[in-house]
Amino acid sequence: KLEARRPIPATHALCRGLVISGCPVLFEPFVESAKYAAEYRNWHWQQVRNTSRGRGIESPKNISPYPSKTSHILDVPRSDRGGNFGRLARTGMMVSYKKKLDDVSLFGIKTVYWRQFLKVFQERASDSDARASLERLKRRVEQAADVPESKARSALTIIGELERLLDMPE
Repeated sequence: KLEARRPIPATHALCRGLVISGCPVLFEPFVESAKYAAEYRNWHWQQVRNTSRGRGIESPKNISPYPSKTSHILDVPRSDRGGNFGRLARTGMMVSYKKKLDDVSLFGIKTVYWRQFLKVFQERASDSDARASLERLKRRVEQAADVPESKARSALTIIGELERLLDMPE
């Protein structure tokens, strides 16, 4: 059994040709009782969520263990234009888990900063969107109290180089 967040040895089969660089790192998964998660999701949908649309949920009746593959066993919201019903992350249930993940360090950089960096280069982002995101990231690095000065300087150098690359003709 592999421990969460423990690097896999480079000799392990997972490290041979299946990652771009280095070796994969396992993170602790989000684990919650399915029944509790479903009940919490329904409570949030009906009681907490800020909406002017309907909050009703249709729950199937006469469900038994081991339903057939054609049985309708899922709760279905009466109104869900955005397709957001069932997204646990939007209920607040995963806040402490996400906070724990944000503090995990990958190559000396917290995952919260990696996520912010990678969001700059989303598929739909235009060059001006990328520039604005890099500027926001630069301000966050400059204001971050928990980043050692040498790392902050390195990050700012990298951001400056990315800005320069955006200005280069294609």
